[in-house]
Amino acid sequence: MYAFESRVRYSEVNPEGVMKPSSIINYFQDCSTFQSEDLGRGLSYLNSINRVWLMNGWQVEVNRFPNLGETIKVGTWAYDFKGFYGYRNFIMKDENDVVLTVANSIWVHMDTKTGRPVRVPEGGGGYDLEPPYEMEYGARKIDIPEQLSDYLPFPVLKSNIDVYNHVNNGQYIKMAEEFLPEQFQVTKFRVEYRLSAVFGDIIVPKISSQPDCITVVLANSLDAPYSIIQFQGYDASNQA
Repeated sequence: MYAFESRVRYSEVNPEGVMKPSSIINYFQDCSTFQSEDLGRGLSYLNSINRVWLMNGWQVEVNRFPNLGETIKVGTWAYDFKGFYGYRNFIMKDENDVVLTVANSIWVHMDTKTGRPVRVPEGGGGYDLEPPYEMEYGARKIDIPEQLSDYLPFPVLKSNIDVYNHVNNGQYIKMAEEFLPEQFQVTKFRVEYRLSAVFGDIIVPKISSQPDCITVVLANSLDAPYSIIQFQGYDASNQA
């Protein structure tokens, strides 16, 4: 497992001083990026061979969100490659090695010249495989509820864009967090990415709200989803 230590920053927490779901994703993304850079398989290498790893989806299980100032350890490892897919686990622990959050992620190996998926090289492209984390693995695709409520569209901003000139994976989750009820306590969330939004695109949010599940569809003007984010949890105001 590749890992690094950090402390929860002021910019990563909500008004209660607790880490946000989007901040968890940012830590996980950074962890896999650090590993790739340290292995010589980072951005410069991928650009030189016209390749990129695109995120297809997340499945995140939350035991506890860490608090402001808390010391955390973030780790990741690849556990399988099939065709043009790569599969990677992530884990976040507290300073006592108690597991706070675990995740599964699915990636697609792409040719940047053709815009098409390509088979992962023999040997995993430089990543050693480790056994998958013991968790219940969900389906790759998220079913969109039939009943959705439309909300006001908004534009993609420059601050949403990453080094690949499209909306960063974590930014979709940050957008979706805006539609969570104030007292909704997230225990799990899943994300499926379908289209890449770029600067100037208009995002149309569509929401399905149930007591234990909030589904946020971030779509384009033709109702095609850029991303689907599904939060599971409970109303904390009803807890003793």
